Amino acid sequence: MLSGAIAALGRVGLMLNVRKPDLPGVLSLLPALQNPTVAPLADGEWVAVNTVIEEQAAWSLIPKLKQANAQGIVEYPLNKVVM
Repeated sequence: MLSGAIAALGRVGLMLNVRKPDLPGVLSLLPALQNPTVAPLADGEWVAVNTVIEEQAAWSLIPKLKQANAQGIVEYPLNKVVM
């Protein structure tokens, strides 16, 4: 598990909500380990997006996500990333 902790260094999790019509624009902005997770929300017009990004990228990425109509953006620290 030490390798998981090392893989998490310098990375953060990012989750946000977006209306389906705005999803392609939001996804085009997101760097991810592989692909972001996109899950439906109770309101069928919206989806939740979860991904892992480099921590330094968050500062410039979050304003772009807001501009692309993402809402409820949460950045959170990671303890481990198991590949």
